[in-house]
Amino acid sequence: MKYNCLNPIAEIGLNIFNEEYDKVENIKDADVALVRSAAMHDMEFNDNLKAIARAGAGVNNIPLEKCAEQGIVVFNTPGANANGVKELVIAGLLLASRDIIGGVNWVQSVKDDSAVAKLVEKGKAQFAGKEIQGKKLGVIGLGAIGVLVANAANRLGMKVYGFDPFISVDSAWNLSRDIVHVKSREDIYRECDYITVHTPLIEDCDPSVNTKEMINTDTISKMREGVVILNFARDLLVNDADIEVALEAGKVAKYVTDFPNERSARIKNVIAIPHLGASTEESEDNCAVMAVKQLMDFMENGNIKNSVNYPNCDAGICTTAGRITILHRNIPNMLTQFTGAFSAVNVNITDMVNKSRGDYAYTVLDVESTNNEEVAAKLATIKGVLKVRIVK
Repeated sequence: MKYNCLNPIAEIGLNIFNEEYDKVENIKDADVALVRSAAMHDMEFNDNLKAIARAGAGVNNIPLEKCAEQGIVVFNTPGANANGVKELVIAGLLLASRDIIGGVNWVQSVKDDSAVAKLVEKGKAQFAGKEIQGKKLGVIGLGAIGVLVANAANRLGMKVYGFDPFISVDSAWNLSRDIVHVKSREDIYRECDYITVHTPLIEDCDPSVNTKEMINTDTISKMREGVVILNFARDLLVNDADIEVALEAGKVAKYVTDFPNERSARIKNVIAIPHLGASTEESEDNCAVMAVKQLMDFMENGNIKNSVNYPNCDAGICTTAGRITILHRNIPNMLTQFTGAFSAVNVNITDMVNKSRGDYAYTVLDVESTNNEEVAAKLATIKGVLKVRIVK
């Protein structure tokens, strides 16, 4: 099995590949690919490419629909970089509350003055700030990162409000009992001194679901005077033009973003960080390890975990003679056609798992035959089938 790395991937992850895997320099020769930030939208994929693993959470650089149509499973690594992002969010809270950057820059401007020590004592008052202890923090989005941020801020003495209508069971279990659960974003806008967003980018006509530019003139008007807004999730969650107006008016005291662009990087009272949320050795190692393990489990067992374009599916390790997997459209009568194809060549199915996600579905079939090329060819001709693979 051949793999290609479109970006440098931490060796601790690549070392997990065993002797059955060979690294190739061209993605056109690969069965699977690993990527971080490389732009893939204009790439052409060969039929032999079966999976792409993003060593990180965001997948904006990958053409998900195109991959789904070609039967290419795309994975990401949610939570692997969560601690690194959490720590930078806490740093952002402190940078916004205390004018640390302003103070440091001022010291650099007077560092060559022989009376620098006296100047510091006279000038430090202009950089006085506020403590975060006792202040209210609103966390919108309680996924892997949001939960860690909420818990850390709570331990630092902040009163934390959390909102997430889609919170998972695991996140709910990991969330401190001290976090105040609110029923709407408006509750957070109204109550909190600091607001941090940790949601995916969702474009939806329902305003309660939509997250694109959810921080805008209307929502800012509902916030407290002098609110601090932090964005370490997605650039497009915040309307830059609206945040600039709010900053100029003092309605928003500081905007901390990990996604500076040609506009936000120029705005006064924006603390723009160069996308460093997951830029730690530990995060890169964790993402690489998770990405490689997910690819190996898919290639060797046909299991899908943390896919962003196909349903997750765990059929375990195959204990029968053979296993065949089918990536297909989520349309009626597919399973009947699959079982009919096996029946036509007199192959018995011992176990079957079928999962769907939106327009796409995934079926794993364990069979009592080791010679499955003929049935795989029959399955591939069924309308709606995108890719068939003999795993074993």
